[in-house]
Amino acid sequence: MKSFEIRNAHFDRLVNTAGLRWMGQNTNHATPHPAVVEAMEKSIRDEEFHIYAPPAGLEALRQGIVADLGLSGQAALLSDGAVASLYHVCHTLLGPGDEFVTTDPTWNWPMAFARSVGATVKQIPIYGEEHGYRLAPERLAAAVTPRTRVVYLVDPNNPLGSACTGTEIDGIVAAVRAAGAYLIHDCTYRHFAYDHTLAASRYPEKTITIYSFSKWLGFAGLRVGAVVAHPDIVETLAGAPPNNLGSNILSQRAALAGLAIKDEWFPGVLAQQRANQKLIKDAVDRIPGLVMPVYPSNGNFIVIECDRAGVKPEALVAAYQAHDIMIRQGAYHTPTFGDRFVKVSTSVPTAWVEEFVALLPRLVEEARGRNEAVKLF
Repeated sequence: MKSFEIRNAHFDRLVNTAGLRWMGQNTNHATPHPAVVEAMEKSIRDEEFHIYAPPAGLEALRQGIVADLGLSGQAALLSDGAVASLYHVCHTLLGPGDEFVTTDPTWNWPMAFARSVGATVKQIPIYGEEHGYRLAPERLAAAVTPRTRVVYLVDPNNPLGSACTGTEIDGIVAAVRAAGAYLIHDCTYRHFAYDHTLAASRYPEKTITIYSFSKWLGFAGLRVGAVVAHPDIVETLAGAPPNNLGSNILSQRAALAGLAIKDEWFPGVLAQQRANQKLIKDAVDRIPGLVMPVYPSNGNFIVIECDRAGVKPEALVAAYQAHDIMIRQGAYHTPTFGDRFVKVSTSVPTAWVEEFVALLPRLVEEARGRNEAVKLF
């Protein structure tokens, strides 16, 4: 089997494991609002699946996304999920000789997209107390060069959960503007943040905001997201999209319904995931050597440092895997710092979190000193 087939078989086993507690992919497992379910059922009953959606997305949904962001004057282009938006933007804006600047850790796939078109990738380390687990604008300013074409900022950061302040966004925008570069502001987790500043409000002409329904609305499997940018940029992107026949119409109907009930439904989701973070923090604080370096997290996940407890992240992941609980090893996000931490998703049923924390003391002891190779993805 090829490596992609081995990887796919791994995730196929996960998907087909009944009762698996998904606590490693930042997916949102909150019970959906009835209006969202009804929108999907109505789309099926009306047999809308026979037709193509509008190529840029349903007009009401395009307008709803821009309104949700508060970015008047910008335009939205629907996609088959935020990762498809990132693929599209990287393949449109980047080419051989261009430079793509991001952080370490970051969301890895856009780096692969940049390299696939001949661009070089530069990462700025932000992991560790010396960096405050965040990007200092002056470090970005020192890293950009005349070749820098795109700066990619995941904010709130995945996997760390740190979020930029308004002042930091001002500095980041100043550095990107001085370089004449585009800023991709990946805001997949902004709805979970305690405070969030959109770079497009400071740099509307060359900021590309990535919007996702996977996390806040729990639509990871429905694949619907958007690029939001100046209309001239969207005009360019719309000229050669990866899908010119419109994204999944059932997903778009559900997303539109989700925006309509967001103010009613999402505050409960947010409160539950923040309470789940607190349960994990209390458990971590009781175990010598474990540390939660970013708390509270501005995402629907937390990072637990386990290296000082003598525990390899892969060993702890494997220990939980034996109990049908999926968490994620740090190496998935960063080869440089991945030996220090695991990541745990918190937008899940509280019962899952209670099971996770009840097992934590015993599984830390089981994992301590285990050095055997564990095949994880």
